[in-house]
Amino acid sequence: MDRTRYYRSEGGDAVGRRFFDAAIAALRDIEGMPGAGSPRVGELCDVPGLRVRRIEGFPVGWIYFVTPTHVDVVRLLADSQDLIAILGSAAPE
Repeated sequence: MDRTRYYRSEGGDAVGRRFFDAAIAALRDIEGMPGAGSPRVGELCDVPGLRVRRIEGFPVGWIYFVTPTHVDVVRLLADSQDLIAILGSAAPE
């Protein structure tokens, strides 16, 4: 995971491990309660079904869609990335 390597190189092994563990915990939360992620970004960007689940303690969130049959995790996105440009190609067909 590139973001884990980034946090490890910038903050050391402990920060890299803490980020990795928090990212996995957020994925487990999505799996258990997919509707709990915020729909606000999807609404603002006019991307139906898009949700964001923040990773506790880091300026990063999982971007995903909830469908009737499954959850589709699109990517991990840092706050500093251009969300609008990225989401232009993220909507499911």
